[in-house]
Amino acid sequence: DQFRYALDCGFDDVEITDDLAARQPEADWLASPLVARSYRDKLRGPNLVSKSAAQVAVDIYQSQKGVFEQRVTHVEHFTDGLFSFRVTRPASFRFRSGEFAMIGLPNAARPVFRAYSLASPAWDDELEFYSIKVPGGPLTQHLQHLAVGDTVLLKKKATGTLVLDALEPGRRLFLFSTGTGIAPFASITRDPETYEKFEQVILTHTCRTSPELRYGAKLITAAAGDPMVGDDVSAGRLRVATSLTREPHSLRGRITDLIGNNDLFHSLGMPALNPDTDRAMVCGSVNMLNDMRKFLEETGFEEGSNARPNTYVVERAFVD
Repeated sequence: DQFRYALDCGFDDVEITDDLAARQPEADWLASPLVARSYRDKLRGPNLVSKSAAQVAVDIYQSQKGVFEQRVTHVEHFTDGLFSFRVTRPASFRFRSGEFAMIGLPNAARPVFRAYSLASPAWDDELEFYSIKVPGGPLTQHLQHLAVGDTVLLKKKATGTLVLDALEPGRRLFLFSTGTGIAPFASITRDPETYEKFEQVILTHTCRTSPELRYGAKLITAAAGDPMVGDDVSAGRLRVATSLTREPHSLRGRITDLIGNNDLFHSLGMPALNPDTDRAMVCGSVNMLNDMRKFLEETGFEEGSNARPNTYVVERAFVD
């Protein structure tokens, strides 16, 4: 009863113990509780028990007020495993550059929602997302087949820790990313507030192979011609360093190694990290995030948050 009425009130997820999850699979939670007669159902009469579990789930989903239905306006595939897409933006949807949103597809009675960083800046008229393609993934196995005109579900609240408000003032802002972790930085590097708060912005993007760098290259080209930040980018206030781990490249290796041996800073012609003047944001694989957090803290950086700004942040939604 508690699970069912939590859904009815608008909750998205319910956490249970591992023991309970092993004893009662997810399918049981989605079926049995939805049609079981509680004391409240008995008071309301027999109508509910005549419905199937799927129909009850649809009724609950349709009654939720926290979901926008948005139309896909653009889809671009960069490799066999990477693509981006844009959707219309609800007039009432607000977010800070660097935050993420929960998105899903209307393809099930209880749609699967996943956190996706918003790759568009806060001022954009549309919303952009950058994604990997995961065979068999609950959402991406369907998301990768999006076409213009399709519908994407968007929950109404954006959130996240990868925002400028979580950092103390500084001179240089380092944005360390691997793979699709560049998405929130696609937002931050196109936000005028970033250049108001920092003298220089340094974006690093590490991938396995060169085709995986295409999205980032497109991002930089777009930023240089952007009426909002184009002058700052053209003036050299945005510096970019790319590296590869599985192919020859001017910078080859994991970003933590390139920072540790100073190859990154030599390639940029600038001093190494200094917690007194520099601030950092980190987004990428779990291993990379853990290694970067350890390195930054050993160097004197301290993790910040919305409530307590400090010298570096990571997107905790993709770590914890």
